[in-house]
Amino acid sequence: MKNIAYVLFVLMLLNSCTKEVKIEIPGYAESIVIDGRIETNFPPVVLLSRTNDIYSPTNLEAYLNGFISGAVLSVSDGTTTFPLVEICTDALPAGTENFAAQFFGIPVEEIANYHLCAYTSFDPAILGQVGKTYTLNVNYAGETYTSQTTIVPPIDLFDTYWKPAKNQTEYGYSWATISDNANQFDGYLWEVKYSDESSYSKPFSPFFDDQFIDGLTFDFAYENPMSYQESSFPDEFKGFYKLGDTLVVKLSKMDEAVYQFMEKKYTQLFSAGNPFATPTNIPSNIKGGALGIWAGYSPRFDTLICIP
Repeated sequence: MKNIAYVLFVLMLLNSCTKEVKIEIPGYAESIVIDGRIETNFPPVVLLSRTNDIYSPTNLEAYLNGFISGAVLSVSDGTTTFPLVEICTDALPAGTENFAAQFFGIPVEEIANYHLCAYTSFDPAILGQVGKTYTLNVNYAGETYTSQTTIVPPIDLFDTYWKPAKNQTEYGYSWATISDNANQFDGYLWEVKYSDESSYSKPFSPFFDDQFIDGLTFDFAYENPMSYQESSFPDEFKGFYKLGDTLVVKLSKMDEAVYQFMEKKYTQLFSAGNPFATPTNIPSNIKGGALGIWAGYSPRFDTLICIP
């Protein structure tokens, strides 16, 4: 009886220490999202959209309705300011279909089926140039947002090659050799496509920097991101390239602000839903209260035929 009384006393004591905790969750506040880029020999392209409440619909209609029309945008190269015009994928000027397909990541034969609008310029004088800094200015609903990005000098792809995986003869990874510049920040983006495709695909963790490779010449490999979408590709070889594949690889450099945004964005995307993942704040280079990124890229390209 003494033991039972002691247990009851402990339980009552623990229960008396319980305190109800109320957490105030901030309400949803809509923000503007700017997704803009300019790369060597290409014009600037900017998407404007609104953030969505976490409880809002996630269907295609809601996605398309999130884009913003009627804004006033311009890009300056430090000497001249170029106004951007709004164009939509279902009313593209002739000859711009491939470019739009690459930007939106939609097959060129399907691009006209969607009403996706972006802001760009057809003035050849605003095509991206290495070494230039570009200032983006966005005016919408009485608010002004600005950002700057630089197209940094690219890095050469000394060699690209295909190497069979261990114990394989027909499946392997793509490899490349680069020499990193010493004593400076370098951020990289790796993309790839089959030679007959219009848009590039990104592999898992496509952004990397030179934190551990500063000033070194090194080889690195990447998997085949397209294989995961191919129903005819054998499951046990997903991620590999097949013997005889012809690829176009694209290695781009960017400034540190762009890299920090993109690396953390992809970290968040790949950890979504993981309750043990470290919360990630994605830094933006947009001033004025908007979210997003204005990014400059300097790519190098190479064609790789997958043979030993």
